[in-house]
Amino acid sequence: MFGLFKNKKNVLVVGAPLTGRLINIEEVPDEVFAGKMVGDGMAIEPVEGKVVSPVDGEVIQVFPTKHAIGIKSINGIEILIHIGLETVSLDGKGFETHINVGDEVKKGQLILTFDLEYIKSNAKSTISPIVITNMDDLEKLEKMKSGEVSQSDVIMNITKK
Repeated sequence: MFGLFKNKKNVLVVGAPLTGRLINIEEVPDEVFAGKMVGDGMAIEPVEGKVVSPVDGEVIQVFPTKHAIGIKSINGIEILIHIGLETVSLDGKGFETHINVGDEVKKGQLILTFDLEYIKSNAKSTISPIVITNMDDLEKLEKMKSGEVSQSDVIMNITKK
């Protein structure tokens, strides 16, 4: 009975950080992501080189190679946005970050731009995983959409323990 009235603050609505085609994480052509070794989530095959924050929160990680950003939501959910597959080898070429570690971000705020054509030509894939990395803190991860998405469309609802 007491679980019926869960606090709404425990539910995080995650928006699409990219515009493109939504893909189940299990279908990502990379065993680390497909096997959920980093965490569960979704992936997007982008049609443009703009990344926005999927939630309100704080930037907790910007990889030196600029291909991935970690954000901690205001309720403590940690999200990794990884642009493309095997893009670490590009050593930052084709990527430009618009935030720094410690910055507060709002859902829909531009955080990263990248040269989509360069990534297509020089990386294994443009498919970009959006992964929840602190799965032990979650009660439920509900995937909300499939097919084509635009930035900030709701792609996941996450219930925190």
